[in-house]
Amino acid sequence: MTRTFCNPLDLPYRYQDKIAPGKQAEWRFREAADPTVIAWEGYYLLFASMSGGFWYSTDLITWEFKATPELPIEDYAPDVRLIDGAVVFCASKRGQLCTFFASTDPVHMPFEPVATTMEFWDPDLFQDDDGRIYLYWGCTSTEPVWGIELERGTFAPIGEKVAVVPECEAEHGWERKGENNHLEEPKTEMERMIRARTGTKPFIEGAYMTKHDGRYYLQYAAPGTENNVYADGVYVGESPLGPFTYQAWNPFSSNPGGFMQGAGHGSTFQDVHGNWWHASTMRISVNEKFERRVGLFPCYFDAAGTMHCDQRLACYPQVVPEGERAYDEAAEPAWMLLSKGAGVAASASSAEESHEPGLAADEDCRTWWAAAADDADPWVMLDMGAVREVYAIQVNLADHAIPASDTPEEEFVDSGAFFKRIITVEDQPARYLLEVSADGAAWEAVLDLRDGAADRPHAYVELDAPVSARYVRVSHLTAPLGGRPAVSGIRVFGRAAGIERPAAVESVRAARTEGGLSADLVWEPVPGAQGYIVRYGLSPQALYGSWELTDGSLGMHTLTTLNAGEGYSVRIDSFNEAGVTPGEPASC
Repeated sequence: MTRTFCNPLDLPYRYQDKIAPGKQAEWRFREAADPTVIAWEGYYLLFASMSGGFWYSTDLITWEFKATPELPIEDYAPDVRLIDGAVVFCASKRGQLCTFFASTDPVHMPFEPVATTMEFWDPDLFQDDDGRIYLYWGCTSTEPVWGIELERGTFAPIGEKVAVVPECEAEHGWERKGENNHLEEPKTEMERMIRARTGTKPFIEGAYMTKHDGRYYLQYAAPGTENNVYADGVYVGESPLGPFTYQAWNPFSSNPGGFMQGAGHGSTFQDVHGNWWHASTMRISVNEKFERRVGLFPCYFDAAGTMHCDQRLACYPQVVPEGERAYDEAAEPAWMLLSKGAGVAASASSAEESHEPGLAADEDCRTWWAAAADDADPWVMLDMGAVREVYAIQVNLADHAIPASDTPEEEFVDSGAFFKRIITVEDQPARYLLEVSADGAAWEAVLDLRDGAADRPHAYVELDAPVSARYVRVSHLTAPLGGRPAVSGIRVFGRAAGIERPAAVESVRAARTEGGLSADLVWEPVPGAQGYIVRYGLSPQALYGSWELTDGSLGMHTLTTLNAGEGYSVRIDSFNEAGVTPGEPASC
């Protein structure tokens, strides 16, 4: 059995109400972001914002939750590091001094406060091999990321802070704020208030330090968590406080296309086999700007020391290796997507206007099928058009019309100038039955959550053995907290016998635009392609970046994440249910 998981991670993300002063909240949304993952005593510990605790795992596949009522739940961007044998926690609090907490056994024992010394936002602690401790922090559109040394034991600052990562959107196209790196006008009063305060510059934030082979890799995020192009870049130095040099290949973590986008504000760690991983923030940002999830991606350092993530088809099944893995530029996911294409049809018991059944299979987490308000027994079903060999299924639930808490406004915790918030820390399970069928008459249960015991908003099921199926159905569906049943993605993975891989994209015409920060790409669409992977890098032998396009009819794309002054190689790979076909490289 292949050991896999599928992004976004299936965690019981916490619901919250968020209201502007003087206004009533209308609905709830889930949020977890800014993940820090560390390896500790045979466990992986995953901390994320607004979660009221952390998750721990022994295999990166199955995660258990540990509540931490002793830690500040509303402080953003929790950071955890091993410092002098203890797991040390800190998180963001504007306008106040922040507290460091420590535990020698966080899975079984609480954290205790150990020091309160300075104010910071988006912190990252780092202890070097010589025992010296450093702190990096910053999260604004007007200031750089800062670094400073801290006194060992007291966490008091030593000396003056140092600017370590500047804003540089004029040269780094991927740092430009906005969807696809282009800024739109505000649509709501809240957005206008935020724009007036934050301006149009990108947020430079989410620092994280990794030491590899004697060099210091200082990671940072831009341009904004609500954008599909939210990504992580890296500067490299010879000492913990620099000076640092911008890595020639950047952003090193970027996932602007596919089912769920975004791969910024993350952390980098090694598993028990020495393999590198990068955990980062993915966005939905429909019900609320900070509606976010957590993704996990393979990370590598090549022979030249270049840091990069492999994010080709990043929301397809990811293999957790049982030993050391090597980067393979030609590698494919364990299985391909069977639930999208010309032969796939969706039906449902009912549908609300603008939330038709087909939206449960359009490979976009930001659209979804929703049952009609009077539907007493909602279900949604996919017909893949032919019997397929199915190895895994992911069911992504959407939060649709979940009513707000009836908590009186005076009980809300004041979390900032623009809003108040309350977080529901308990699991809020949905209930449903997932079944497959070869003929639409005889059904086999794959996952039964009708008892409502597990909160699994992005349930991923790797089957013990493949099954032959044409139909996939989610039925007996009940949403949590009185919401409307809704599904943003029934995603079926496996192999499609009798289907040929698509032909190669043979000719790509590329032209740099916007001062070299973007490139217009044009190619002849490939018949039978589900979509394309836009691969690019500094040479044909180093195509590190990718941009997934899930519309096979496309023959054009604007690549907006380039850096001025760098020449790029670009390649368009076509893919369908049968696999991926590399295209011919071009220059831009």
